[in-house]
Amino acid sequence: MNRHTSARLRSFLFLCTLFSALFVPQDALAYVGPGAGFAFIGSGFVFILTLLLALVTISFWPLQWAWRKATGKRISKNARTRRVVVLGLDGLEPSLVDKFISEGKLPNLKSLSENGSYKRLGTTLPALSPVAWSSFQTGVNPGAHNIFDFLTRDKRLYLPNLSSTDTELPPPFKLFGRWKIAFRRPKVRLLRKSQPFWKILGKHGIFSNVIRVPISYPPEKFFGNVLSAMCTPDLRGTQGEFTVYTTASENRNVDEGEIKPLKQGAAGLEGDLIGPPHPSGEAGKHLTARFTVKPNSDNATALLTLGDTTVTLKVNEFSEWMNVDFRFGRSKISGICRFCLRELSPDVNLYVSPINIDPVKPALPISSPVYFSTYIAKKQGSFGTLGLMEDTWGRNELALDDQRFLDQTYLTHSEREEMFLNMLDKTREGVCICVFDASDRIQHMFWRYMDKEHPSPLEDGGNFERVIPEMYEKMDELVGNVHKRLNDGDVLIVMSDHGFASFRRCININTWLIKEGYLVLKDGVEPGPYLQGVDWTRTKAFALGLAGIYLNRTGREASGTVSEQEAVKLKAEITSKLKSLRDPQGDRACVREVYDTSRAYRGLYAEEAPDLIVGYEPGYRVSWDSVKGVIEPEVFSDNLKAWSGDHHVDPECVPGVLFINRKVEHSSAHIVDIAPTILDLFSVPVPPYMEGKVLL
Repeated sequence: MNRHTSARLRSFLFLCTLFSALFVPQDALAYVGPGAGFAFIGSGFVFILTLLLALVTISFWPLQWAWRKATGKRISKNARTRRVVVLGLDGLEPSLVDKFISEGKLPNLKSLSENGSYKRLGTTLPALSPVAWSSFQTGVNPGAHNIFDFLTRDKRLYLPNLSSTDTELPPPFKLFGRWKIAFRRPKVRLLRKSQPFWKILGKHGIFSNVIRVPISYPPEKFFGNVLSAMCTPDLRGTQGEFTVYTTASENRNVDEGEIKPLKQGAAGLEGDLIGPPHPSGEAGKHLTARFTVKPNSDNATALLTLGDTTVTLKVNEFSEWMNVDFRFGRSKISGICRFCLRELSPDVNLYVSPINIDPVKPALPISSPVYFSTYIAKKQGSFGTLGLMEDTWGRNELALDDQRFLDQTYLTHSEREEMFLNMLDKTREGVCICVFDASDRIQHMFWRYMDKEHPSPLEDGGNFERVIPEMYEKMDELVGNVHKRLNDGDVLIVMSDHGFASFRRCININTWLIKEGYLVLKDGVEPGPYLQGVDWTRTKAFALGLAGIYLNRTGREASGTVSEQEAVKLKAEITSKLKSLRDPQGDRACVREVYDTSRAYRGLYAEEAPDLIVGYEPGYRVSWDSVKGVIEPEVFSDNLKAWSGDHHVDPECVPGVLFINRKVEHSSAHIVDIAPTILDLFSVPVPPYMEGKVLL
């Protein structure tokens, strides 16, 4: 899709969106949860008027083209390249890259290192994907882009919020019975600050295709196309909630998912898919869509009927994406999901993926321009849109086994590869970027097969010891496929945002803070999740999320107890104690460093950061319960989940990798260097606020 075609379609979609945002059927307004936004679903009347608007808009395209031709900016004649291709392989670990290159398993990466450059890539504090990819985009440290973790805390309520987005829903004004007019549109705000480099390139007339780069939801308008990634919600407004439907009479409890009954109906076993919250606003009420499952006599297949579609499900095989419409009145909200029949006997167990936003008819803004996701889906078929596509929690909670998780991951990877290569072929000049997640998710879930000391149980059957090496080989094949499509003079950057380490032992920081007297519980109150039961009037420090520790500061937190003068001494005291903390199992040191963010960060948003960030030794990480503010009986515990590898350790221990098909003249490289390097390649001035150096 060239830049002129994109501009024409953007003009067309602007008019369509303007109309549908002003006049929407009453039934067609639906809020789909925190951090998500609105569903704009048009009626047939709106559809007819949209077509009329399209005809009017098309008639003006020649004038638009002539205007752009006369005034449009172009790539500078001083640019050292006409095209930059960035291939992000999330979480690729340099020690494994070195090992597999030496064994001859990564010929394409080896060729890149020999004919260009290969270096360790310094990562962010903390070494978490949303933090690191935000620095990749902006060329600044977290204190200047405002992303410090997956979660942040509400200073008034001491509750977690998603760190990257904020949603404000305006009340619509009723007009003409079933019609509503919105005087201001609902706001889904991206909380990542500063500017991504592709937005700066766009201001200089350089077009970019940006595919699934983390922390791009909601998508920002710029001179290019973007398909959102991490933190894009499902249709329920969550970050991905699986469901298992079963005939079993006793259902177990699970985190981050649901188990629901299958009940006998006239046409077979029946279940209801749970969709977005009901437009009535009634608490806990959702739109639903019924499906039926009818086991066949072969005890290996079943017929699934959803809406007007019937498909045959095979045990332990994923279906194609299936469309699901959640109807209310004469309107509907569209989603897509996959089914996997896990068992037929003695009980029927059916796994259903999170209900993804339909890329053809997106109920939420998942791309910019808004038609971009539709364009991709019409070209290659439907594809997953959830921010975290691979269902790691479904695997942790045994809704999926290792093989099914691996199958799901590679289905997503294949979709991503097809869309990336298609867009690369259409990006004749400018920038084409895509980030692939399989490398990260597979290492998270299969690291225990490489670490014989890991306490997590191994899956019965299957040669999963080869999964991670084979994944690296697949990523190398992808690099080769991209390299074949390069032209003379193109710059290829292959990179990961951080590396990996084993995650054997959990540390509950809040439990430790209680034992040390920094966090105090209310007398006679049983503590609950999200720090329920904490006496904030006597608490000095608390932990929330994966990254850090917050002081309960006066004038900042609602019930702050720590003055500015006390804060310096308190941070030093907590730091000293944590660095001397030892795991009673083996008497091992578990904390490598504790970082004072007032010294580690700089920028307008540094004060929003946790006060301290803990850099763990490899093998250790904050516990699952501590992330959610749950108090456990003991500070230390074994990590028994399938999620057995991680990178939330000291960032010095988990650098990423950087391959470039040109020579890098610097001895070191950091993730903040990528943005200024790409700008400089196009002879675009590097903004003075960018902290990275130009590598080439």
